[in-house]
Amino acid sequence: MRETQRVERPPPPTLSGRGLRVASRACAPTPCASPWRRPCASSPRAPGADVSPRFPRTTCEQSAAGSSAVPGLRAAGTPVKGWEHGLPRKASVSRRPQSLRGAPSRRTHGRTAHAALRPPPLWRRPAPRRRPRPPPSPRPAPRSRARPRPASPAARGSSRATVEGIRRPPGRKPRGAADRACDSVSPARSAGPMAAAAMAEQESARNGARNRGGVQRVEGKLRASVEKGDYYEAHQMYRTLFFRYMAQSKHAEARELMCSGALLFFSHGQQNSAADLSMLVLESLEKAEVEVADELLESLAKLFSLMDPNSPERVAFVSRALKWSSGGSGKLGHPRLHQLLALTLWKEQNYCESRYHFLHSSDGEGCANMLVEYSTARGFRSEVDMFVAQAVLQFLCLKNKSSASVVFTTYTQKHPSIEGGPPFVQPLLNFIWFLLLAVDGGKLTVFTVLCEQYQPSLRRDPMYNEYLDRIGQLFFGVPPKQTSSYGGLLGNLLSSLMGSSEQEGEDSQDDSSPIELD
Repeated sequence: MRETQRVERPPPPTLSGRGLRVASRACAPTPCASPWRRPCASSPRAPGADVSPRFPRTTCEQSAAGSSAVPGLRAAGTPVKGWEHGLPRKASVSRRPQSLRGAPSRRTHGRTAHAALRPPPLWRRPAPRRRPRPPPSPRPAPRSRARPRPASPAARGSSRATVEGIRRPPGRKPRGAADRACDSVSPARSAGPMAAAAMAEQESARNGARNRGGVQRVEGKLRASVEKGDYYEAHQMYRTLFFRYMAQSKHAEARELMCSGALLFFSHGQQNSAADLSMLVLESLEKAEVEVADELLESLAKLFSLMDPNSPERVAFVSRALKWSSGGSGKLGHPRLHQLLALTLWKEQNYCESRYHFLHSSDGEGCANMLVEYSTARGFRSEVDMFVAQAVLQFLCLKNKSSASVVFTTYTQKHPSIEGGPPFVQPLLNFIWFLLLAVDGGKLTVFTVLCEQYQPSLRRDPMYNEYLDRIGQLFFGVPPKQTSSYGGLLGNLLSSLMGSSEQEGEDSQDDSSPIELD
């Protein structure tokens, strides 16, 4: 065997005085450039052969490995334990034997030397907390698809008798199938159709009260915004609510809301916004197909009276309102609406428009009073008879004989310039009086003689002859005049070709008035 060369180790330097400083200067190696503090190969605890593979060799280890020929032995000039990198870690020198240097010590608490020298981590992520899972809900037991077997008639009878015996008080007959069927019927159905109708009526009344309460709250908010002066915002909110109600088929709520909003805007002088909401009121009436009622007509007349007389929206509102009201009675609008409009225009001293609406109403007395004021305010004294004559003839053209008689009687009695009669001083008034009597009699000869005898008075207004032609056709059976724009042979040919179409159109013209009533 080859003998190993035994190398004498130099004694460790003393720790006092000058020798310690000399040893540190002599044995201090080149500092390591690694940022971590790793054990060098020159350390007795971690020789070059025992360096952990996790750490690469530093400069000190490489130099120690090259200078020492025997592995595991410290080369000369290498620092002792506690002197790596030239800095003293501890003043004492370890006295542990070589064989126990790898074992755990009390200082490392079971860790190796390399692990003890590693720096602690700068930050450690905490372990996530796991929430406890809720206990699983118990699953319902699966239903068995097998149908139960029907019991025998004897078993069914016995079980039913047992149940009836338990439920039935003493001295009462057993319940039959009809009694058991009545138990499953609802109270409304068992009470009968009258009770069901009463419950439905109560439910509708409750819903109506709830809707009215909601409309009142909305009106309060809108009224507050109008009082603040936010007219545009309030107007847009009214329109939004109107279309929302109409989409939900709440026509009554939409109409009430628009009517109250229009009145509110009228009170603050906002004519444009009020007129727009008034048109929305008519739109709700048209889409809801509501029957004509006096309450609705009065609300429309009130909105009309608050509008500006010179605004173009007023004309559109009147025409649209009359068109809607014509569905009730009258082809040119409801007579009650005409009467309300005439009274409003009379207060505004718009006598011409007021007379037109009075003619389409059944208020002859109101029309006579308006004509008396119109004659005394804006007429000449020589034209006193012409005011009432025109009104009577126009009423007769509209086949309203009763109103014509009331107008004539009231006018002649209340006008200050007309003396008591008949007969009257004015010939035209005498003609109107005789005409009314002839209409009651229905004799054509009397009508023809009247028109011939009073021709000088009838020439005062060229429209009188047209009115009398129409009255003759309606009350005396006078045929209409044949007027053709072509003459000669061509005119006769065209009249013969168009004769059948004219005969068909006669029946439709009987009820309409071709004369313009100013």
